[in-house]
Parts: sequence; C-alpha cells; structure tokens
Amino acid sequence: MKLAALALLGALVLPPALASSPTPSPDSTQLIEQGSYINADGTSVHRPAHTRSGRAPAGASARCRDGSYSFSKHRSGTCSRHGGVALWLDSARRPAPQQ
Repeated sequence: MKLAALALLGALVLPPALASSPTPSPDSTQLIEQGSYINADGTSVHRPAHTRSGRAPAGASARCRDGSYSFSKHRSGTCSRHGGVALWLDSARRPAPQQ
C-alpha cells in the first residue's frame, strides 16, 4: 500500500520531463534546416527539418507530408506548416493525444 502511494505521489510531483524517459536529441549535423521553438510546455523543440540521408533522425516523432521530420512532443499542431502528418513514427516515441 505504501509503495503504491509513493508511486502515485512521484507521478504527481515529478515534472513530465523527469517522469518519463528522455527523447533523444536530433543530430543537427544531419539536419538541413536548423532552429527551434518553445512548445506549450515551455520546452525548446527542434523545428521540423529535412535530413541529409532522408532517414528519420533520432528523436523524430513524425514525418511530415513535405518530407521533413517533426520533433513535436504533442499531436496538436504537429507538421501544421509542413502539409500535416504523413506518418507517426515508432509508437514508443509517438506523442500521446492531448486531453
């Protein structure tokens, strides 16, 4: 019982970035476009970018319809200026729906 209460308390107290596993950062040398934005959580996120290899970079959550890769942490607005989402990548990295 005490263990369950501690786990619940930890989930409520820890910020989401500490409560979940970290998302790998993209290797910016492999990305054509550079830059970042601050998301709704106040976290800096790499802007959608095309890769030199054409393959999905580390930390990408979706491939946009224009061929760029998004690093969005939330579904809302992902690839919004890039034609929308063509494909959500790896379900373990896929952003959870916002409620």
